Amino acid sequence: MERVDVKDLEEGRNVKSTFSVKYKKPVRSYKKGYMFTLGLADRTGEVEAKYWGGRDEEKVERVQEKIEPGDVLEVKGTASEFQGNMQINIEEDGLRKIEDYDIEDFIEKSERDIEEMFSELKERLEGLKNPELQRLIDAFFGDEDFVKEFKKAPAAMFYHHNYIGGLMEHILHMMELGEKMCEQHENLDPDLIKVGCFLHDIGKMEEFEVTTNIKQSRSGLLTGHITLGQEIVLEKIKELNDFSENLKHKLLHIIVSHHGKTEYGAVKEPMFPEALAVHYLDELDSQTVQLIDLKENAKTEDFHKWTGKNRFGQIYLE
Repeated sequence: MERVDVKDLEEGRNVKSTFSVKYKKPVRSYKKGYMFTLGLADRTGEVEAKYWGGRDEEKVERVQEKIEPGDVLEVKGTASEFQGNMQINIEEDGLRKIEDYDIEDFIEKSERDIEEMFSELKERLEGLKNPELQRLIDAFFGDEDFVKEFKKAPAAMFYHHNYIGGLMEHILHMMELGEKMCEQHENLDPDLIKVGCFLHDIGKMEEFEVTTNIKQSRSGLLTGHITLGQEIVLEKIKELNDFSENLKHKLLHIIVSHHGKTEYGAVKEPMFPEALAVHYLDELDSQTVQLIDLKENAKTEDFHKWTGKNRFGQIYLE
């Protein structure tokens, strides 16, 4: 039986594939015995799976207790549709923990080379005219632990750049667009826009955990990447002597305002041109990538080529 990815699950299809575990739910009874639910994922998506055990509750609990989030399992079962979503019904002997696996089966990686992207990013942030901003950038790049985590950070769990290296790829896209904007508007501060692009989503390094899947951390769930980003920048600024108070608050404002509107999660709406620019650069890249992904991954034979609705309304795919 060949591997079946999440994106290829269809009603009635037999499944014997490996998935990473995102979560597990407690054992509960059903009319024929005891069962539990798993959240499974591979590089193509996520799916819920139901393990239908027999009437031996202790046996089912032993199976459930041996499974932990982050584990990789070989799963045997059948795909079915339930309330509009695909799920996998797992056979009673259909779970086996796997120790030898390829991480790229479960987490997608940027198509661009990670080290090449990082070299390009450093080059774009070298030789800033503002010495205060250059000191801050040098402090980040001189922190080996930061650099290691930054290189693999995703920009999201689902919607855009949701893969290893995704955050860095997103930042580079924004910087490229920002350079064009600065050519057209000479009164903009290109250094502030570059550094603002670099820092706007920096809290996502702590919002997400990358193991065999991308999941939200506890601090990400309870605090969110905007607050976490502020904390990261403030901690780094504290390491520098006599950093400009005005510049500090401008950088923090870019972080808290980069979602643009309070109804979209902004703490404050952009209050100076460079903050507004970073907001729209973020919006332009993230939302365009999201629509490209929707178009490429859509499954439809409908003549009009529409997907369902999201924040953009209906999407035309032809």
